[in-house]
Amino acid sequence: MLELKGIYKYYNPGTVNEMCLFQNFDLKVEDGEFVSVVGSNGSGKTSMLNIICGSIPVEAGKIYINGTDITKEKEFRRNRRIGRVYQNPAMGTCPSMTILENMSLADNKGKVYGFGRGTSKARISYYRESLSQLGLGLEDKLDIKVGSLSGGQRQAMALLMSTMTPIEFLILDEHTAALDPKTAELIMELTDKIVKEKKLTTIMVTHNLRYATEYGDRLLMMHQGGIVLDMKGEEKQKVSVDEILKLFNEISIECGN
Repeated sequence: MLELKGIYKYYNPGTVNEMCLFQNFDLKVEDGEFVSVVGSNGSGKTSMLNIICGSIPVEAGKIYINGTDITKEKEFRRNRRIGRVYQNPAMGTCPSMTILENMSLADNKGKVYGFGRGTSKARISYYRESLSQLGLGLEDKLDIKVGSLSGGQRQAMALLMSTMTPIEFLILDEHTAALDPKTAELIMELTDKIVKEKKLTTIMVTHNLRYATEYGDRLLMMHQGGIVLDMKGEEKQKVSVDEILKLFNEISIECGN
């Protein structure tokens, strides 16, 4: 279980531009939940993900994973149990390295490196098998540099690589936003398949309201650093895109947007 408790986050503290984004913010995500998060720009969606992953510190509050306080834990240590896929496909892969080298790096995340070989024939066969499930023909291009691949191919690889080692949480930060509609659909189908097969606790930030309603078993809407909507179970399954859009627009009008 993941829990954020009493979180305070300030930007530009001590300046005329000081802003308190989170004020006594709480969130609890149960094991195995797939949570879709929507909200306007500046509502705190990505900041929440950065706090969970340890990319930015908090001024006050606690972060717990399965009851263990990880508030002070460094980002690289949290990465051993958290997989993250970013909006920009370039951030999840190394463009100057081959597909094989990228897969090997992901496969050895968190392990101690020595002077032995980074891979083996057995692992290469495993990489080919894993890549073939993407349906993009990447299993036959292991020696191709990742920088020459399309954005969709790289994002599919980033998603696969982020879940190669045993992780407890998958963080998806608008991971389809930079893709064309057809490729975005492919990535979402792949996401749903991986989450279900590996039974991953998942938080997905998205601006696509259809994806938010169609995928996952819980839906959050954030606004000005708070949660204004929290749906799960049967209620979430029945909600429509139009209903979510209506609420989104009502909030925007109230705030003068």
